[in-house]
Amino acid sequence: MKYRKMGSLGWNVSALGFGCMRLPSRRLNRLRAHVDASIRLIRYGIDQGINYIDTAYLYHLGDSEKILGQALQDGYRERVRLATKLPMFLTRKTEDFDRYLHKQLKRLQTDHIDIYLFHNLNNGQFEKVKQLRLMEKMKEAKEKGLINHIGFSFHDTFPTLKNIIDFDDWDMVQIQYNYMDIGIQATTEGLTYAHSKGIAVVIMEPLKGGKLANPPSEALDLMKSAKPDRSPVDWALQFLWNRPEVSVVLSGMGSKKMIDENCASADRSGIHSLSKEDENTLVQIADIYRRKILVPCTTCEYCMPCPEGVNIPQNFAIVNNIALDRSLFQRWQMKKAYKKLSGSKDKRDKNNPNGNASACIQCGVCLEKCPQNINIPEELKKVNAIMGKGRKISEYYP
Repeated sequence: MKYRKMGSLGWNVSALGFGCMRLPSRRLNRLRAHVDASIRLIRYGIDQGINYIDTAYLYHLGDSEKILGQALQDGYRERVRLATKLPMFLTRKTEDFDRYLHKQLKRLQTDHIDIYLFHNLNNGQFEKVKQLRLMEKMKEAKEKGLINHIGFSFHDTFPTLKNIIDFDDWDMVQIQYNYMDIGIQATTEGLTYAHSKGIAVVIMEPLKGGKLANPPSEALDLMKSAKPDRSPVDWALQFLWNRPEVSVVLSGMGSKKMIDENCASADRSGIHSLSKEDENTLVQIADIYRRKILVPCTTCEYCMPCPEGVNIPQNFAIVNNIALDRSLFQRWQMKKAYKKLSGSKDKRDKNNPNGNASACIQCGVCLEKCPQNINIPEELKKVNAIMGKGRKISEYYP
């Protein structure tokens, strides 16, 4: 196992981290985790050299923390750095912080958590952190020795990430990042900004929810013709480990085979280890994926702010995700994401755009700003027809 610097924390972390969101499932309830199989798997990963374990209050309906607490007995707790997260959407008042933290310590059968994160911070949840004075609660817990370090996981845009980072002193941040997501959510700019502040950066969704493990045939042919011949998963992981800003890459591994393959990839990893040819291959692979995408939006955000509060890049990301995976589950996920955006003028926030495609009034202010020359108003009409009115993608994108 290769080890890397954990930001400015002064300790080394395994290049590969164990994410406990996708443990082996129970046979009769796929949402719950199988206890014995999961314990064996976690311990197997630690025995291979993994020393960073990530979980959260809600993973596997609470099973994840409980199982991890059992897995870390018999001397395994001393061999790892343990991270879990405060369930932000369940946190309603300041006192909830202590209630959830103590419950998690009990579940995990430990007297301290190495890194405690605010789970899924976005602009709205960040406001809750400030209003409920939750950062002060974090610091109190640290003074008591209940947690060692403070961090947050993140799903929003770079400006929000920068505001959060600049708000206080953080030890780590967990972001979604992969070779397809360099321009959305935290973006490469966010990755480098966090690193410049000495913050340890932990990567989640290295395979973009599994999409990068199953590339289009054209991309797969390109991978096979490249030297060295890497698997799709290895290409995605090496892209991340190539970057000096990355401390650890999380993977939700549900089998020994996955652990073995990912550990082997980690053994081959290194900062600046990819050649120029490798980097060019990744650019070509990403281009192939993008050609499968319906709207060629790069999320540069030049079109923002929209005078009507429409989150233009987010609307395009939703319909593009369906284009990559049109399964019923993916459509349900994206419909849910679209519904979270507002069509109501009263509920739209022009300072932090949260409007869906139906809010577009076809003013055309965005047209001259787009470097991709996208007809944004027309594309938003299509997005609303597909996501808001249930029309078929094939009616608009043959």
